[in-house]
Amino acid sequence: MLKISCLPIFTDNYIWLLQNDQQVIAVDPGDAAPLKTWLAAHQCELSGILITHHHHDHTDGLAELARPDLPIYGPAGIKYVNHVLAGGETITLLDTTFQVIATPGHTLDHLSYFGAGALFCGDTLFAGGCGRLFEGSHEQLFHSLQRLAALPPQTWVCCTHEYTLSNLRFALAVDPTHADTLKRQSIESEKRSRNQPTLPSTIALEQATNPYLRVDDAAFASAIAQQTGCRNTALDCFTALRRWKDTFR
Repeated sequence: MLKISCLPIFTDNYIWLLQNDQQVIAVDPGDAAPLKTWLAAHQCELSGILITHHHHDHTDGLAELARPDLPIYGPAGIKYVNHVLAGGETITLLDTTFQVIATPGHTLDHLSYFGAGALFCGDTLFAGGCGRLFEGSHEQLFHSLQRLAALPPQTWVCCTHEYTLSNLRFALAVDPTHADTLKRQSIESEKRSRNQPTLPSTIALEQATNPYLRVDDAAFASAIAQQTGCRNTALDCFTALRRWKDTFR
């Protein structure tokens, strides 16, 4: 059984660490120095890297970490990736099988990895939110999120940014009296007050409180349509929410 933990870097990024004894897989190492310090302190060896997409805060550590015998999995076109993936593959790392899921929207090359009961979803699905569109379309991101939402409810959601409180503030602007979201905001605020991560989340918690995953609920979609003037369909309501969040302060 893999031990899964997160290592804070930059202002709000995490490197996810998958550990089996002294062997470690790192997900999205945007900075090599904190990872190398952690590995030395825990007497662990880096055995592989998973990359979700090409943005620098997910890849900048590769130059310092790459070595000829180190497998680095990720999308095409990223320097130092030596195992190119496109989605639909199955890979095995530390005796654990991972499904590779194409999740375009935030970027066109975005991949997510599902294995060991956890989803490593980069900047596609966030705790309480979803990624901003840089390259893909609203429809692409909508369908990517739908794919991830169909994973088992107990799946851990291991995204790469500590955006939870900001996302929940938007969720409550959308639906101010939603009991599950209010409860979650209280719980996550307490964690952050102790400087603890709000992650991982779970698919079940996201289905209950993430507005972008609630658009299949007829009553919620109808309320969004009334607030925004969009058509009362899941995709249109999702698009309206994502555009609203782009200007939300």
